Amino acid sequence: MIKDGHYREADGSESRLSRASVGRLSLYLRRLEGLLREGATTVSSGHLGEALGVTDAQVRKDLANLGNLGQAGIGYPTRELVTAIRRALGIDREWSVALVGVGNLARALLRYRGFPQQGFRIVALFDADPSKVGQQIEGLTIYGLDQVPAVIAATGAELGMLTVPHEAAQGVADALVAAGIRGVLNFAPVVLRLPAGVSLVSVDLAVQLEQLAFLVQLGDVD
Repeated sequence: MIKDGHYREADGSESRLSRASVGRLSLYLRRLEGLLREGATTVSSGHLGEALGVTDAQVRKDLANLGNLGQAGIGYPTRELVTAIRRALGIDREWSVALVGVGNLARALLRYRGFPQQGFRIVALFDADPSKVGQQIEGLTIYGLDQVPAVIAATGAELGMLTVPHEAAQGVADALVAAGIRGVLNFAPVVLRLPAGVSLVSVDLAVQLEQLAFLVQLGDVD
């Protein structure tokens, strides 16, 4: 859970990693996994920073939170750094995900192979449309919303992914939380209110395009 710019661990202690640092760790991880595939055994902070548009000082500061992994003149051991980042991000284990709202976006997400590669497994599908209930997609059966408690309990899903209309999002999120979901990834263009102890990440694609338009316009003004 994020509070005052920091993450709360499961035991209630506060992590030293800010949300901005966590975002950069995800970027470092992608680059490091690519380097591993290329056979690189070590990497410098300068190399990571240059590849991602971050200063080497910022890289060292972010990675210092993970322990004493780097050596002056040698760099960081690539594989050990990947392991440390995955542990810090909480993806050193598999996470089970329930997806609600089986429309076009959901179908695209189900085909995205990056999820299983990073340890996220979609284990349950739900939809309010009776004509979809009982259908199978990517080997998963679509259940009605009335079956959320039973299916969540049976699959052990911990995370929820919402690709539902904005007017349905809060009710669906409440149902998932009541069934035991601990974190929600929300694609609906609405601000959700969730109880303390339940984490929320929202992805509003229109907002991202607005930010992009602003940056392009700013460049035009300059």
